[in-house]
Parts: sequence; C-alpha cells; structure tokens
Amino acid sequence: MKFTPPKVGKFTPRSYRFIIVGILVLILLFSSVFIVNQPEEAVITRFGRYVGTKGPGLQIKLPFIERADKVNVLAVRTEEFGYSTQRGGFNPRYSSNTSESIMLTGDLNIVDVEWIIQYRVVDSRAWLFNVNEPVRTIRDVSRSVINMLVGDRAIMDIMGRERNAIQEEGRVIMNDMFRRYGPENSSGLGINVIAVQLQNVIPPTDVQEAFEDVNKAMQDLERLVNEGIQAYNEEIPRARGEAERTIQIAQGYATERVNKAKGDVARFNAVYDEYRRAPDVTRQRLYYEMIEAVFKDEKDMTLIDRNLRNFLPLLNLGENR
Repeated sequence: MKFTPPKVGKFTPRSYRFIIVGILVLILLFSSVFIVNQPEEAVITRFGRYVGTKGPGLQIKLPFIERADKVNVLAVRTEEFGYSTQRGGFNPRYSSNTSESIMLTGDLNIVDVEWIIQYRVVDSRAWLFNVNEPVRTIRDVSRSVINMLVGDRAIMDIMGRERNAIQEEGRVIMNDMFRRYGPENSSGLGINVIAVQLQNVIPPTDVQEAFEDVNKAMQDLERLVNEGIQAYNEEIPRARGEAERTIQIAQGYATERVNKAKGDVARFNAVYDEYRRAPDVTRQRLYYEMIEAVFKDEKDMTLIDRNLRNFLPLLNLGENR
C-alpha cells in the first residue's frame, strides 16, 4: 500500500469562501464603525441628506450609504486680514496684503488697518450645509463690517479712543449678519465670533511721521489733562475743608451773637420791670452804671459841672507843688 502525504499550500473552494466573507465583514466593520474625538462632532448624512449629529466616542453608521463629516466645535479659529503669518514661533514672519488693509476714513484720510477675528463653530450642521464657502463668507463679511466702521470715524479717533469701540461693534454686527445666512429658522452660518482685534492701525508711509507727531501731541494733551484732573482732585477737598471750617466759624459767631442778643433782651426786660416798679431808683442806678462804665479806665480826672461851681472846692491846687 502506497502512502500519499497531504498537499500543503492549496486552498479548497470552501476556504476561499471563508476568506472572502471575512474580508467583506472587515470592510463592513471598518466602514460602519468610527471614532469621534472629544472636541469634535460627527454630522451623519445618508445619500447627501442630513440624518443626525453624533458626539464624541465610538459611533456606528450604515456602511457605504451613510457618511460622517467631523467638525471641531471646541477649537478657536482665527482669520487674519491685511497680513498673513508665514512662519510662527520665536522668529515669526508675516506678509502684508494692502488690498484688504487700506481703507478710507470718515474724514477722507487713508489708513492701513490690520485685524483678526476669532470664532468658534457652534452648529456643525449649519457650518457644513448652509453656506457653500463658509470661510470666504466670513472674510467677505468681516471686511465689509470693518470698512463700514472705519468709514464712519475720523482717522485720529480710529488710531486712538475709538479703537475698542470698533472692535466691540464689529463683533456684534458680524454675529448678527452671520445669523442671517442659511434657511429660515436656522442658526445661520453656525459660528459665534468671540473677538475682533485691531492689530496695526497706521497711516500710509508717506505721512506716517506727521501722524506720529500728532499722536505724540495727543498723548501730551492726555497727560496734561490727567495732571489737571489730579490737581483738581487735590485742591477741591482742601477748598471744601476750608469752606466747611469757615461755615462752622460763621455758625459759631452767629450762635454767639444770637445768644448775646437774647441775653441783652432778657436784661432789658428785667430792667424794664424794675423801672416800672421804681422809676426814680432805676433811673439813678442806670446813670451811675453808665458813668462808671465810661470812666472806669481813666486816671487823674477832675469832674466839674457845667457852671464850674465845684471846681475850686474839689481841685487840690497844692498837689503839684
């Protein structure tokens, strides 16, 4: 009897079927299971129609007929206007784009404005489907808003005190405009502008030195105004203290005079009551008091009557000898 060893390396038709089925199962598994990272949302579409939105974690979709588009909804996105960052880090490099930054101000001057906007996607469905080119739409809207705000103001205000107002008004107007895009009762573009920041606001190169002189003069004016306010704050409390002291002195003097007047009135009433009871005695006493008050500080006096009849009897002629 002849022994025939088994053949190695050959597959039967059944083995091929198992391999094909296994490959199909793996393909179906990998096309239906996907992972959504923590800062992302997955927008599910079936034949291009929106089905739902799924959050972070391991998710499942129908293979081949459903598609998952992931959108980062936590990242803060930035758009630069008037310049672009070519290289970041410790030694950054920038390139300018004057077609975006050169603007006309309200007082018919030209100013070079560079700015950025920062935004976050708040509705991934609206971000993907409401607008065909959302980034271009964001840039066009932002340029129109900043041009409008700059065109309503004078150049010195844009470079100075109105800078923060432009940033805040720009953020509010942009958010309002982005909410209007897309179908009715939708969230518009699906973004929320967090901040609008003006980077460089400078005049054209030809007149930059003159504007720097004007800016320096404005800073000196602000410094002088602050010094005046400081001096005002120092002098006003002192003046108020002096005024309060003067008022208190006047009130004390008034109280003293009133009390003295009341005392004089009381004394007069008392004397009047005595006069009514004894007119002659009171009259004589008042006369003596008056004479005493008039001559109390005089020394070496000689009293005579109008007819000089008491002069010799009272005058001591030998005293000077």
